Amino acid sequence: NVRIGNNVKIYPHVFIGDDVVIGDNTILHPHVKLYAGTRVGNQCEIHAGAVIGSDGFGFAPQEDGSYKAIPQMGNVIIEDNVSIGANTVIDCATLAGDSTIVHRGVKLDNLIQVAHNVEIGSDTVIAAQSGISGSTKIGRNCVIAGQVGMAGHITIADRTSFGAQSGILKSVTKEGQQMIGYPAFDKKEYFRAYAVFKQLPDLNARLRELQTKL
Repeated sequence: NVRIGNNVKIYPHVFIGDDVVIGDNTILHPHVKLYAGTRVGNQCEIHAGAVIGSDGFGFAPQEDGSYKAIPQMGNVIIEDNVSIGANTVIDCATLAGDSTIVHRGVKLDNLIQVAHNVEIGSDTVIAAQSGISGSTKIGRNCVIAGQVGMAGHITIADRTSFGAQSGILKSVTKEGQQMIGYPAFDKKEYFRAYAVFKQLPDLNARLRELQTKL
């Protein structure tokens, strides 16, 4: 039940599971894996080693302290003009009928983890080694730098940008913010705080000196 569009390029060692749909002019580089039910739009490019539709990280704790895997029954939808970097992984949604969604024009770098039920808004770009936890919704035209980590079940407003290695623990509701740090907060406030932080050893020494004099 696989459907492959016109002018699709499929390189060696690509795996295409049952019921997969691939749009026109899409390129699948070597060793790409598309799990069953994955839908890929037109003019997409998926680079070597990317895995689309693998199980989400879902385990139920048991009385004896062990964990039991929760069946992951949803799929992944990738809309048109999406680029996915090498060895990036996008997990399927947990429940049947639900989808992890990467909207039109999204650009994902190499080595990114996108968890189950995540939704990434159109024309958002995400740099390498970033991780997005389950059920997080990212808005349109966001810029997410390298090694950014996002908690699950949060919402990120349109046109938000995060500096490298930022940690996002709660929703961002105001559009167009520039944020950095862990936990991430306003970029200008962060650099003002950093200017004080790097002087803390000297300030501490002066404080001790004043305490001694007193």
